[in-house]
Amino acid sequence: MEYRESSQKLDGVLERRSDMTKQIGIVGVSPEGASLCYQQLFRHAAVNLEPHMHPAVCVHNIPLAQYVDAVRRDDWRQVAVLMRDSAERLASIGAEFCFTPDNAVQHAVQLAEVSCPIPWLKMTSAVADRIEADSRTVIGVIGTKYVTSGSAYQTDLGVKGIKLVRPDEDDSAMLDRIIFDELVFGIVREESRQLILDVIGRLGAKGCEGVILGCSEAPLMVTPDNCDLPIYNASDIMAEQAIRFAMAD
Repeated sequence: MEYRESSQKLDGVLERRSDMTKQIGIVGVSPEGASLCYQQLFRHAAVNLEPHMHPAVCVHNIPLAQYVDAVRRDDWRQVAVLMRDSAERLASIGAEFCFTPDNAVQHAVQLAEVSCPIPWLKMTSAVADRIEADSRTVIGVIGTKYVTSGSAYQTDLGVKGIKLVRPDEDDSAMLDRIIFDELVFGIVREESRQLILDVIGRLGAKGCEGVILGCSEAPLMVTPDNCDLPIYNASDIMAEQAIRFAMAD
């Protein structure tokens, strides 16, 4: 009898949770980045929802090597196929919308949306909205060379009149090496941390009013405590927007 009553109470809690929030799907690309974003989601849930009333979250990833191969071939259609495959699998287990915290594949979000059974949230749009809300007009970015030399953020920032400043070629190559050789494996070296902070310092010297952490693993290295510029942590901004979207009617 006691077990039955406890089970009924649990069913009631789960039903209220389902009524309160939409189920969130994370399309993982870099496992380290996806796991950090998973934590960020629940930190924002703790602030925005009642205690312990966390949203249902599911994650699916395809091996990172498949993404890296497609991006290096500049095959964004294949990147979108991989992302849509994850989104479809997430939808099949209840996800009502999805997003990816990976910066390098943001180019392919619009392609992945085509014929997808659930809507996508776009991280670059969320970041641009936050920067605009802070009235900043010149912003730097760090990330892999696919982010720093590509147009992942350029369009969303440009339409808001925000100038994007990129690291120079040598700095971009160094960031790319640190990310792919260390951060995607969760490796944090103090000498690499200082190199990244030095890059951010040079962006500040170019007039940047803040910096986008355009790498989902960058928070392992760069924090508000050790960075001289205001930080726009892209995956954390996306996590907050995802919680708010999950809460919306």
